[in-house]
Amino acid sequence: MTFYDLKISKPLLAALDKMGYTEPTPIQQQAIPHILEGRDIFGCAQTGTGKTAAFSLPILQTLAARQQHPSGRAIRSLILAPTRELALQISENINAYSAHLPISFTTIFGGVSQHNQVKDLRRGVDILIATPGRLLDLMEQGFIKLNHVEFFVLDEADRMLDMGFINDIKRVISKLPAKKQTLFFSATAAPDIMKLANSLLKDPIHISVTPVSSTSELITQKVYFVAKENKRALLKFILKDSKIDHVLVFTRTKRGADRVAKDLNRDGIKAEAIHGDKSQGARERALKGFKNKSIRVLVATDIASRGIDVDKLSHVINYEIPEQAETYVHRIGRTGRAGSSGVAISLCMQDEAPYLKDIQKLIKQTIPVVTDHPYPESVHVAVAAAPQPVKQLPSSSDKSKNRRKQQNFKRKNKKKKPKPAGNPQ
Repeated sequence: MTFYDLKISKPLLAALDKMGYTEPTPIQQQAIPHILEGRDIFGCAQTGTGKTAAFSLPILQTLAARQQHPSGRAIRSLILAPTRELALQISENINAYSAHLPISFTTIFGGVSQHNQVKDLRRGVDILIATPGRLLDLMEQGFIKLNHVEFFVLDEADRMLDMGFINDIKRVISKLPAKKQTLFFSATAAPDIMKLANSLLKDPIHISVTPVSSTSELITQKVYFVAKENKRALLKFILKDSKIDHVLVFTRTKRGADRVAKDLNRDGIKAEAIHGDKSQGARERALKGFKNKSIRVLVATDIASRGIDVDKLSHVINYEIPEQAETYVHRIGRTGRAGSSGVAISLCMQDEAPYLKDIQKLIKQTIPVVTDHPYPESVHVAVAAAPQPVKQLPSSSDKSKNRRKQQNFKRKNKKKKPKPAGNPQ
């Protein structure tokens, strides 16, 4: 199947062709026709499956075909993203896809001056990509009105809820018109996610692609067992491999990211940290340097990593094993994309063994252990016990049957009195 088969318009096909995209991913194949038909969508797909094109291509095509609002350029599509990085990534993609279309858009997020963002909004835009906090701020200041929105996209809804944005999302939704097309995307279908989706969507099409419990076969997974005090030394040892020329390293905390980056730079390995406490300018510079490979190692926390999309990223290293097994799948999904192979390396100490056990249980495979390194450590990863069958409570008829069986058993096995023994000869 090609994008032409999905009835994508010629201007969009030209942009896709320039980018080298000809075959849609599974979620694009399933979502685009329904979105073009005007249906609401609940899409459950992990990062790296092509969600951005799945919703942005049909939105661009539909908006270009419809007349603009008589009052001028009102916001006709709102795309809500949890982080600045993801918002910028969506913006970059829409910019590329809309190269031959008369569609305007802008991106707003916190951490920077609102001056240029307000300037763009005053000119009028068709598509607004926003993070919740800055969106509500500019709405309260009267710079944004959402009463003409035709498409509402909630991307990475699971991350939105993890970051505590549920009340902000509800405030935004209350300002949207009742008649609109809603596209809801999440990496999980947890109960709280489904509750939010059910309150937003009208007769939605449900699409599930590559569940979160699966990892790409193109990704080679490895784990190194190591003592806590040797972790940094092991990371440097691994990075001595010249084949690892471009690597994303994950830590659990912001301080940890800064510490690892500082330590690598001290050893002559060009590295930058990216996390929520960094200024927007610093984050953008780090991302730009990582994408053009002037920075070899990008050290990131999980929240900051959403939206980092780098072509042909060869390696991901879990410097610290994530506490949530699903997070591991998201992390390593940064490599092994678009048909390219990738390597995911995890450094595991004894305290992290329970996390590794949960990961292996989720992905239903045992990650191979690398022992050929200078800092081997014996780490015991317990194997999860098989679930025991649930015993049903016996009914009254079952109880009477069991009672009769016990009585019969006792009668048959009743001990007979022994005969007196004879006198010894």
